[in-house]
Amino acid sequence: MASGSGSIGEGLAMRRTLSRKMTRMPTMLDVPEDEATADSELVPSSLASIVPILRVANEIEPNNSRVAYLCRFHAFEKAHNLDPNSTGRGVRQFKTYLLHRLEKEEVETKPMLAKGDAREIQKFYKWYHENFVQEGAAKRKPEEIAKHYQIASVLYDVLKAVVPPEKVEEEVSRYARDVERKKVHFRTYNILPLHVHGTPPPIMELPEIKAAVNALRQIDNLPIPRIRSTDHPPQKVDGSFLAEEGDESIRDLLDWLCFAFGFQKGNVDNQREHLILLLANIDVRQRDEENYSLLDTGTVRDLKKKVFKNYISWCNYLHQKPNLNFPLETQQMDLLCIGLYFLIWGEASNVRFMPECICYIFHHMAHELHGIIFSNAQVVSGGYFEPSYTGEESFLRIVIQPIYHVMNKEVQRNKRGTASHSKWRNYDDLNEYFWSNECFKLGWPMNTEADFFVSDDFHSKTEVNHRHRGGIVNRRRKSKTNFVEVRTFWHLFRSFDRMWIFFVLALQAMLIIAWSPSGSLTAFFDPDVFRSVLSIFITSALLNFLQTVLDIILSWKAWGSMEYGQIIRYLLKFAVATAWIIILPITYASSVQNPTGLIKFFSNWVGNWRSQSVYSYAIVVYMIPNILASLLFLLPPLRGAMERSNMRILVLLMWWAQPKLYIARGMHESMCSVFKYTLFWILLLISKLAFSYYVEVSPLVEPTKVIMDLGVGNYEWHEFFPYLQHNIGVVVTIWAPIILVYFMDTQIWYAIFSTIFGGIIGAFSHLGEIRTLGMLRSRFESVPSAFTDRLVPPSGRQEKRNQDEMERRNIAKFSHIWNSVIKSLREEDFISNKERDLLLVPSSSGDISVVQWPPFLLASKIPIALDMAKDFKGKNDDDLIKKIKYDNYMFSAVIECYHTLKDILYSLLVDEEDKKVIDDICANVASSIKQRKLINNFRMSELPPLSNTLEKLLTLLKDNEDLDSVRSQIINVLQDIMEIIQQDVMINVQGASERSYAEIHGNESEKSKPRFANLNLNLMKTKSWMEKVVRLHLLLTVKESAINVPMNLDARRRITFFANSLFMTMPSAPKVRNMMSFSVLTPYYKEDVLYSEDELNKENEDGISILFYLQKIYPDEWRNFLERINFVPKDENSLKEKMDTVRQWVSYRGQTLSRTVRGMMYYRQALELQCFLDTAEDPAILGGYRTISPEKDYHDQMAYAARSNAIADIKFTYVVSCQVYGIQKKSPEVRDRTCYQNILNLMLTYPSLRVAYIDEQEYTVNGKSEKKYYSVLVKGGDKLDEEIYRIKLPGKPTDIGEGKPENQNHAIIFTRGEALQTIDMNQDNYLEEAFKMRNLLEEFQKSKRWQKPPTILGLREHIFTGSVSSLAWFMSNQETSFVTIGQRILANPLKVRFHYGHPDVFDRIFHLTRGGISKASKIINLSEDIFSGFNSTMRGGTVTHHEYMQVGKGRDVGLNQVSLFEAKVANGNGEQTLSRDVYRLGRRFDFYRMLSFYFTTVGFYFSSMVTVLTVYVFLYGRLYLVMSGLERSILEDPRIQNSKSLESALASQSVFQLGLLLVLPMVMEVGLEKGFRTALGEFIIMQLQLASVFFTFELGTKAHYYGRTILHGGAKYRATGRGFVVFHAKYADNYRMYSRSHFVKGLELMILLVVYQVYGRSYRSSTLYLFVTFSMWFLVASWLFAPFVFNPSGFEWQKTVDDWSDWKRWMGNRGGIGISIDRSWESWWESEQEHLKHTSIRGLVLEIILALRFLIYQYGIVYHLNIAHHSRSVLVYGLSWLVMLTVLVVLKMVSMGRRRFGTDFQLMFRILKGLLFLGFVSVMTVLFVVCGLTISDVLASILGFMPTGWSVLLIGQVCRPLLKKMGFWDSIKELGRAYEYVMGIILFMPIVVLSWFPFVSEFQTRLLFNQAFSRGLQISRILAGRKDGNTNSS
Repeated sequence: MASGSGSIGEGLAMRRTLSRKMTRMPTMLDVPEDEATADSELVPSSLASIVPILRVANEIEPNNSRVAYLCRFHAFEKAHNLDPNSTGRGVRQFKTYLLHRLEKEEVETKPMLAKGDAREIQKFYKWYHENFVQEGAAKRKPEEIAKHYQIASVLYDVLKAVVPPEKVEEEVSRYARDVERKKVHFRTYNILPLHVHGTPPPIMELPEIKAAVNALRQIDNLPIPRIRSTDHPPQKVDGSFLAEEGDESIRDLLDWLCFAFGFQKGNVDNQREHLILLLANIDVRQRDEENYSLLDTGTVRDLKKKVFKNYISWCNYLHQKPNLNFPLETQQMDLLCIGLYFLIWGEASNVRFMPECICYIFHHMAHELHGIIFSNAQVVSGGYFEPSYTGEESFLRIVIQPIYHVMNKEVQRNKRGTASHSKWRNYDDLNEYFWSNECFKLGWPMNTEADFFVSDDFHSKTEVNHRHRGGIVNRRRKSKTNFVEVRTFWHLFRSFDRMWIFFVLALQAMLIIAWSPSGSLTAFFDPDVFRSVLSIFITSALLNFLQTVLDIILSWKAWGSMEYGQIIRYLLKFAVATAWIIILPITYASSVQNPTGLIKFFSNWVGNWRSQSVYSYAIVVYMIPNILASLLFLLPPLRGAMERSNMRILVLLMWWAQPKLYIARGMHESMCSVFKYTLFWILLLISKLAFSYYVEVSPLVEPTKVIMDLGVGNYEWHEFFPYLQHNIGVVVTIWAPIILVYFMDTQIWYAIFSTIFGGIIGAFSHLGEIRTLGMLRSRFESVPSAFTDRLVPPSGRQEKRNQDEMERRNIAKFSHIWNSVIKSLREEDFISNKERDLLLVPSSSGDISVVQWPPFLLASKIPIALDMAKDFKGKNDDDLIKKIKYDNYMFSAVIECYHTLKDILYSLLVDEEDKKVIDDICANVASSIKQRKLINNFRMSELPPLSNTLEKLLTLLKDNEDLDSVRSQIINVLQDIMEIIQQDVMINVQGASERSYAEIHGNESEKSKPRFANLNLNLMKTKSWMEKVVRLHLLLTVKESAINVPMNLDARRRITFFANSLFMTMPSAPKVRNMMSFSVLTPYYKEDVLYSEDELNKENEDGISILFYLQKIYPDEWRNFLERINFVPKDENSLKEKMDTVRQWVSYRGQTLSRTVRGMMYYRQALELQCFLDTAEDPAILGGYRTISPEKDYHDQMAYAARSNAIADIKFTYVVSCQVYGIQKKSPEVRDRTCYQNILNLMLTYPSLRVAYIDEQEYTVNGKSEKKYYSVLVKGGDKLDEEIYRIKLPGKPTDIGEGKPENQNHAIIFTRGEALQTIDMNQDNYLEEAFKMRNLLEEFQKSKRWQKPPTILGLREHIFTGSVSSLAWFMSNQETSFVTIGQRILANPLKVRFHYGHPDVFDRIFHLTRGGISKASKIINLSEDIFSGFNSTMRGGTVTHHEYMQVGKGRDVGLNQVSLFEAKVANGNGEQTLSRDVYRLGRRFDFYRMLSFYFTTVGFYFSSMVTVLTVYVFLYGRLYLVMSGLERSILEDPRIQNSKSLESALASQSVFQLGLLLVLPMVMEVGLEKGFRTALGEFIIMQLQLASVFFTFELGTKAHYYGRTILHGGAKYRATGRGFVVFHAKYADNYRMYSRSHFVKGLELMILLVVYQVYGRSYRSSTLYLFVTFSMWFLVASWLFAPFVFNPSGFEWQKTVDDWSDWKRWMGNRGGIGISIDRSWESWWESEQEHLKHTSIRGLVLEIILALRFLIYQYGIVYHLNIAHHSRSVLVYGLSWLVMLTVLVVLKMVSMGRRRFGTDFQLMFRILKGLLFLGFVSVMTVLFVVCGLTISDVLASILGFMPTGWSVLLIGQVCRPLLKKMGFWDSIKELGRAYEYVMGIILFMPIVVLSWFPFVSEFQTRLLFNQAFSRGLQISRILAGRKDGNTNSS
C-alpha cells in the first residue's frame, strides 16, 4: 500500500469487483438483527483467524465507529486472502454479508479524531493504550487487562495494514512493542493466572500453589533443545532459558518437554495447570504449617506412585524394566516423568481409551528422555541437544495419527454397526495387542509397515512381502485379539459355565432322588440311589467338554493373535475333556450291577471291572482341580497374590486354571466380604433348590411315571412317529416349561433375598429414621450436634467447654449452613417468604440466653404458654415454670420473647426516662422471679390482652414503609402496651414506676410531656432489627398451621433427608483446604438448555402449553415464584415483561442443561461457605451468627471472600462437554443459535463454568478442502466466550466410537483434581447435599488393611419426574428402588456394583491411567457406563455405594419414552452378553460372586426372555397335546383323573408371569424411607392404576430387544426425548413402535389360547388351570392394549377418528427413497427387516426354523375339521396346502390385475373380479352341500391358515434376495400389507368400542393422572384444552 487512503481505495476497488461476483448469490448469511456481536461468532471455520479482529471491531464500536469499520475491512481483506475463491463452506455467504455491511459503514462512518483514516487509527490507538493499557494494570482484574492487551494487539495489526510503515509514529511503535512484550503475562487463563506480573492474585499467594510452581521451574541443570545449529551457550532471562531461536522461553519442566518431544502449546499449558493443581492439593494434605515454599518430599513420590502404578504393572507383566529409574532419583526427574506421561495422555485423543498403548508410548519416550539427560552417564549441566521431534505438532503427527488412522480404517469395516464384530478390531482389540511382547516388534519410532497398522485383508503381490530394514515385514492384517464377539446365546453358557453346570447337576440329582421308590430326600443315602446320583459327574464332564468346544469355536478368529501357550492350553483342555467323557462313562458302566443297554455295552467292553473303586478314583482325580480351587477360594489373599504374580513359575502353575491375562487377575475380596456374599448365596440356593424340589420336580414325577406307563394314546392327526415309547412327546411337553422355570426362578429368589438383606442393611444404616416433619421436629435439638460431628472439621484445639457453650457453638455453625439451605429452597421457589421466615435461624439475637430455634419449631408455643399462665391456679412460681420447662421449645420461646421484646422496646425509645421505665419493669420481673413471687406480683390473666396489643405494634412495625403515616399509630399502641403492663399486669408496683418518673422530671412542664412518644423509627430501615420484629411477630402469631411447614413435598423430602443423613455413618469432614480436589463432567449434545418463549407458549394439539401445564402441575411453586419476583400478572400478556425469569422457572422444572448447571454450581457455593466457616474459627463463629453483620453476606467480607474463592477454585472444576457448541455458534438454525446463546449465558452467569467442544475447521490445501479438528476449552468473558486452550486432534474423535463416551473423552483432559464426578444432562443437585461432598471424597482416603480403597463411589438418586403421571410414578419407583436398595445390595455384601451412568465419583488418577471413565467401541459398548465399572473392577478397583448423599435425576414420563429407554438398555445388555468383559468377569470371579454378577446384569434380561419363552413353550406344548389328541386320551384315563399333582405342578409356573415378586425391592425401599403403611398403600394404588400391566408390558420390551440383539444385532442409541407435556400418541405411532415387539407376539399367544380353549378340556376341571389361563390372558391383554390404556386421551372419540384416518393414510402411502417411516407403511416395513439384511447365515436359518412353528396350527386344525371326516391320512394335510396355494394365487391374480388392468382396462379388471367371485361362491357351495363343510370349519380354517400365511411371510422376508430375483417380492409385500391391515383392525376395534362411551375417557384420565389429582391438579381440563380464565394466577 502506498498510503493509507490509497490502501482503502484499492480495497474498495477490490470490494466492488467482489461485489459483482457475489451479489448474485442466492443465499445470504442469516444474522439476527438484535445481536450486535453476531458477525464475529458466525465466521466460517476456515476463516477462524479473523474472529479476534471482528470481536475487537464490535468492542470498540461505541468508542470509534470509524476504527471499527477499518477493523472489519481488514478482516475482510484477510478473509479474501485466506480463501480467494470462496471454496470453503459458508465462506461466500459470509464475505457477501460482510461486504454489504462495509458498503453501508463506508458511507455512515467518518473519522472522529483526524481527517484521514491513517491518522485516525493512530490517534485512537494511542488513546486506547493510555486509557486502558497503561492505567489499567493497577485498577483492573487480570481478565480485564488480558482483554485490553488483546484489543491493543489486534488494533496494531489493523494499523499496520492501514498505515504505511514509514508513516507509523514512533510513539505508536513504542506502545506496540510494550504491548507485545507484556501481553504474554496477561493471557487468558483457566484457573491459575501463571503469567500475571505485578500484585499476584490471591490464588497465586496460596503456599501450596507457590511450592508446586517453584518445583516445576527447577530447570537449571537440564540441557536445552536446539532448533537450529548454533554454538552459542544457552541464555537465561528472568529465570527461564531461551530456546535456540530465542522466540520461545523455557520457563519450566513442561516447556522443556514440549521442545524436546514436539507437544502442542495448548496441551502443555493445560497439563501445566493440571499438574500444579494436583501437586498443590496433594501437598497441602501432608502439611500442618501455613506458609512454605517447597513441596513435601512425599508429595511427588505419592503422585508418581499413583500415576505409574498401571505402567509398572504392565512392565512387570511383560517382564520389561520400567523406564522410571534414573541414575539420580530427584524430584526433578520424577516431575519430568509425570509431566511426560500427562503430556502424552493430554494429546492422545482417542488413544486414551487404550491405556497399555499409552504405556508403550511412554515406555519408549521415557527411554528417550533418559538418553537426553544422561547420555554421558552423568547429569548434563548446560549446552544444547538435538530433539528428535521438530515442530509443535510433531508428537501428534509421528505417534498419535498413525494409530488414529488404524482405528478409523477399522471402524469403516464396521459399516455403521451392521458388520459382524468379528470382522473389525475395536478399541479393546487394538489395546490388547500391547498385552504381549509382540508389541515391541513395532519398534520406536513405530514401524507403520507392521501388521498392527495393516487394515486391509488383501494386498497386491508386491505388497505381500515388503522389505523393511533388511528384513521381511508380514503385511497380513492383524486378527482379533484374545476374544471374538460372536452373536450367539452360547456366550451365556461359555461365560457362566460353572453356574449352568451347577444347576444342571442339581436338577439331575433331584430328578434321580425324586424318581426313587420313596421319592424323599432320605433316598439319597440308599446305595443304589447314591450310585445313580454319582452319574452327575458324567454330565459334568459332558458340559465341560461343551465348554472347551465353545472356547475353541468362538475364539477361532482370534487364534492368529494368540500366544502359543494359550492355543496349546485350549487344545489340551479339549483333549482332557474328551478323555473324561470317555473314562467316566466307562468306569461308571463297570460299576453298575445288572447293566442293560448302553451301560451293558460299555461293561462288556471293559471286561470284568466290577469294582466301584475305579469310578470313585476317577471322580477323585476328575475333581482335583475343583478341590484346589475350593481351597484357594477359602484363602482369598493367597489366590489373589498368586493370580497377580508375574513370577514365571506361578504363571505356569496357574496356567491351567486360567489363561495368562493382563487384567482380571486377583479380583478377590477380603475374608469378611467373601463370607458375607457366600452366606447370602448359600441361603438363597438352599431356598431355591428346596422350592424346586418340593414344588416343581417332585410333584411331577408320579404323574410322569403314570403317563409313561399308559402306552400309546389315540392320535387325532396323522402321527409320523406313532410308536414312540413311553409317551416321550407328552413327557417333554409337560416337563419343558417346568425346566425353564427351574432355570429362571433364581432371579425371583434373588429379588426376595435382596429385598430382605437390602432392607436390613438400610435399617442399620439409619435410613428413614427422619422421614416426616414430626420426626424432624422431635429430633431437631440433636441435629446441630450431629451436624458438628459430621460436617464440621475437628478443631485442632479442643478446649474444655461447658455443655451450654458447646451447644451454642454447634448451633452457631449449623445456622449458617441451615440458613443457606433454606434460602436455596426459597430461590428455587419450593417455599414462600413466610415459610422461609419460619424456617430460618435468626442471624442476630442480642443477649438472649437460650438457643433461638427456627420459628416452625416454636409454632403456637407462646399462645399455649399464655393460656397456661392465664389458667394457672397454683400459688407457686415453681409449678408454672416446671410446666413451661417441660417443653424445651416452649421454654426457649418464652425466654426469647421476653428478651426480644425488651430489646425492641429499649432500642425504639429515645428518651432516657422512658428507657428507665423499661429498666424498672425488667428489674421487677427479675426480682420477682428471683424471689419466686412472679405470680403474686403480676396478673397472668392480663397477658393475652397484652399479647394482642403487642401483635398490633409488631404488625405496624413490620408492614409499613411510610414512617410518617404510621408514627402516631405506633406511639398510641406503644402507650397502650406500657399502660397495660403498668396498670393491668403489674400488681403494687405502678407507684414505684410513677415515682421514678417524677424524680426524673423536676418541674410540672416536663411532667405534662407525653410519655413514650419520642421513638427512633429509623430502626425500621435496619435489617437486623426488622428481623427481630418479624421473628417476634411470628412467635406470637403462628398457630398450629406452622407444624406443616414447609407445605411443598419436595422441600419436605429434601429437609428431612438432609437431617436424616446427619445421623448416618460418613467420614469426618476435613477442612476445605485439606479436602480432595474434584471435577464434575457433564456430556451435552443437542438437548434443551433453556426453554425459549415460543416453546413456553406453544400449544400442543390439546391446546396446552408448557407454561400452562407447569402452572397446574406445580401451583404452589408458581405462587412462590410470583411472590419472589414481586409480580402479580394481570393477564397472559403481562408476563412478557418478566419472561426471562419465567423461562428460567420453567427450565428449572424440566430436564435441561441450565437445571443441571445450576445444581452442580452449588458445589462451589457450598465450598465457599464451608471455607469461610473453616477460616473464621471461634471468634467470628461462636454465637457468631450474631457477631457477623447480617447486612453483609460472607462474600462481602473481603478478608474471607478472596481466600474462599481461591481455595474453591483449586478444589472444584465444572466442565460441560458441549460437543457441537462450535457448530451451534455458526449454525443458521434458530434452535442451534438459541442453544449457543443459552450456553454462553450460562458461562457468563457462572464464571467458573467451563465448556469444552470439538471445533471443526476447514482449510483449502492444494485446491482441496480439508478439515482439522480441535479440542477447545472456553469460559465466559465480558460478553462473549474466551478461548483458553486449543489442542489439535488427529481426526474427528466421534467417528471412532460411541458418541457419549467420545464426548466425555475429548473433554476429560480439561478436568482437574483427584476425583471426577460424572453427571448426566438430566440430573440436578441440591445445596444441602453439596455440603457433604468433602465427606464423600474422604471415602477415597479411608484405608483398611483388609480392604482395597474404592475407585468409584456410588451415590443414590432422587427421581424428580415421578409426579407427572402414573407412568412417571411407576418408572420413578422402579428407578428409585434400583438406585437405592438395588445398588445397596450390589455394593454390600455382593461386591458387584458397577457404574450405571449415575452420579458416581471416580478416582480420577486411577481411571485416566486405565482407559478413562467409559468404554467407547462402536455397538459393543452401547451401554458405555457399565463397562467403565467392569474395567475398574478387572483392573483392581472397588466400587462402593453411599446413601448419605443424593443427586436428582429425571426419567422418561411417557410410555413411548419409557419403552425406548428400556429398548436401549436391553440392546446394551444384549451386546454385553457378547463382550469380553462379561466373559472375563464371569470366568474369573469366584462362584458366588459370579452368581451375583450374572443375576444383576445380563442374567436379569435373559431371565426376562426365558419368562416369555416359558409361556410359548407351555402353550405350544398344550397345542401339541390337544391337536394330537394325546391330552384327551391321557386325561380320560382313570389313573390320571384321580391325581391333582399334575395340575398343581403345571400351575406353579404361572405365578412367575405376574412378576409381582419383582416389585418387592420397591415396596421395601418405600417402607424404609416412608413407612411400611405408606408402602402398602402405594403398592395397592399402583396395582389399581394397572402397574402390573405396565411391568408386564415392559417385560415384553426387554425380552424382544435383548433376544433380537443377540441373534441379529441392530443395537443402537435411542433418543428418548425429555419433553414436558404428556401428549396423545397417534395410533400409527404406537403401531409402528410396538408391532413387532408386542402386538405380533400378543396376537400369536391369543390365537394359541383360543385354539386351546376351543379344542381342549384340560383347564375346565380345575381352578388352578383357570388361574394359569387367566395369567396368560393377562399377559396377552397387557401386550396388546397397554399402549392405548396408557395413552392420554386414548379413548376420546374425536382423537380415535383422527387416528383411524391417519393410520389408513399411512398404510396406503407408497414407500421409496427418502420417504420416512412415519409417512409410509412400506418404508416402515422395509426398516423393520433391516436386521435381516446384515445378520449372519446362522441368524437367517434360526429365523426360518422359528417361523416354521406357525405351521403346526394348520397341521393340527385340518384333522379336526368336519369336512375331514376323521381321516388321519397325510393327504388331508396335502389338500390343505392346495387350498392355501389356491388362495395365494387368487390374491396374486387380483394384485396383478389391479396393476395391469386397473387404469387402462377397467372393464377387464371388473370382469376378472366377477369371475373370481362366482368361482369362489361355486366352490364354497359344493363344499357345503357335497363335502359337509360347516361354518365352524370356516372359522377354524381361518385360525389354521392365518398363521401359515404369516409363516410364509416371515420365510419370504428371510429369503428376500432370492424372491427378488424370482419376481415374488412384490407379492410378499402385498401379503405383508394385508396382514398389517388385519392386525391393525383387530387392535383398533376395542378402542373404537370403548371410545363410544365418554365415561371411559374420564376414567382413563383419572387412572393415568391419579397422583396429580391427589395434589390438586385438573388434568382433565388440561387434556381437554379448556383453560380457565386466569391462566397465570394461582
